[in-house]
Amino acid sequence: MAIWQLQEAKQRFSEVVRKAHDEGPQIVTRHGQDVAVVIDMAEYRRLKGEQPDFKEFLLNAPDWDDDLEFPRSKELPREVDLGW
Repeated sequence: MAIWQLQEAKQRFSEVVRKAHDEGPQIVTRHGQDVAVVIDMAEYRRLKGEQPDFKEFLLNAPDWDDDLEFPRSKELPREVDLGW
């Protein structure tokens, strides 16, 4: 977590935002006192308790392609009497 003086944070705002996204919360101070924190939007939503919409949920889901296996049975299907 980095600490930025307000004047420096204003001058380097893009860097503050990038670091909040990549490294975590960035604290902003004025006259030596903590006055604000810049955090990534995903962290804000998590803290606020917002649920992602379905599209966001799917886009952020883990990649299960290599981890899941569904072996198929090699048995023949059962016979069903349809009554015809």
